[in-house]
Amino acid sequence: MIVTSEYVDIDVAGSPMRTMVARPKAEGTYPGLLLWSDIFQLTESTQRAIVRFASYGFVVAAPEMYHRFAPAGRALDFGTEHALAQEWMGRLRVSEIDADARATLAYLKQHPAVGGKALHATGFCIGGHLTVRAALEPEVRSAVAFYPTGMHANALGGEKDVDTLARASAISGELLLVFGASDPHIPVAGRRIVDDALRAAGTRYHMAEYDGEHAFMRDVGPRYNAAESDRAFAQAVTFLHQYD
Repeated sequence: MIVTSEYVDIDVAGSPMRTMVARPKAEGTYPGLLLWSDIFQLTESTQRAIVRFASYGFVVAAPEMYHRFAPAGRALDFGTEHALAQEWMGRLRVSEIDADARATLAYLKQHPAVGGKALHATGFCIGGHLTVRAALEPEVRSAVAFYPTGMHANALGGEKDVDTLARASAISGELLLVFGASDPHIPVAGRRIVDDALRAAGTRYHMAEYDGEHAFMRDVGPRYNAAESDRAFAQAVTFLHQYD
């Protein structure tokens, strides 16, 4: 499927939030998909994931999470700017990132290529955690969170007492959580905390493990597992499209 992409500025309380939007080029309407990046923002690797999801038949909107303090279009280098990425991540506040999600969903809802189709969410690493928070919004029909970092520890950005799991009963859609089996950032004990909390909340969810470390789907670096990434993408797309 041929894809077209552009950048738009979505207004969030007077602050322009630069957002990559990708969608199938063919005329028609497609479900909307909010996509959150990892802490490095919209790197070339993440852009490829955005286009890939669009090629599966979604209108994808991927906002820059650091738009309140970083210049538009700034992506961070995996190898040389990890410390800066950690610093910027620490400046995020949950109330602000929730507002960003609502603004992006509102943008997708009115997008002519969505045309009333269902809204979904997905994301990687911290973006996986943000995906679960986006699923708290009632219009999100389903969400796929890839290795959602910090959720088991109630940590997000610069906050250490985050209520994501405590509010899980408010999720009206269905979740798919994807983990790398050997992810040191979300160990078995952490996954068990998430599993227990979602089960206790009565959330409709599924958990899947793939042979990989943290960020095994990022298509650069030694942790990339192409075969498992393909399997995870296929499961995610099938899962999301069942709620179109």
